[in-house]
Amino acid sequence: MPSPPLRVAVVCSSNQNRSMEAHYILNKRGFSVRSFGTGTHVKLPGPAPNKPNVYDFKTTYDQMYNDLLKKDKDLYTQNGVLHMLDRNRRIKPRPERFQNCKDLFDLIFTCEERLYDQVVEELNSREQETCQPVHVINVDIEDNQEEATLGAFVICDLCQCIQHTEDMENEIEELLQEFEEKTGRTFLHTVCFY
Repeated sequence: MPSPPLRVAVVCSSNQNRSMEAHYILNKRGFSVRSFGTGTHVKLPGPAPNKPNVYDFKTTYDQMYNDLLKKDKDLYTQNGVLHMLDRNRRIKPRPERFQNCKDLFDLIFTCEERLYDQVVEELNSREQETCQPVHVINVDIEDNQEEATLGAFVICDLCQCIQHTEDMENEIEELLQEFEEKTGRTFLHTVCFY
């Protein structure tokens, strides 16, 4: 009997690049997926490293796209931000904060250790209601388009392998160890409870 599809969340800082690339790939592969950021605001590259474009999480991808188009079409086309926002607005209307989501997931992937700590802290601060386990796994992904794509495929491969295990709870550690050897990446992993 096939197991029900995994409920997956992917978390980066602003719900723009890394989490949305993984969202896109996982969605194409048929997974039930949502993506989130953990930051207080959405930050996108600006005209200089110390001048990011800062938006509220309520701002739609479409609004961000149109704002940057008006500000400097050439700059934001050249650096790939308009392309990224165009992809994002085809997936969902706006970025979402993980801290505001009360949905249950089987797996939550974070894209850097700082975010892993924030997600684990958030989950542990919530009152346990169902005692359903959720596996939080960190896959370090540098915040650029190429690494976001490579990281998304690692997350997708992991999800596909976990989906096909007989007993996820007992096989996940061994599976992560195999993936560490295969990819040369180190994964952080913990179990939290809803």
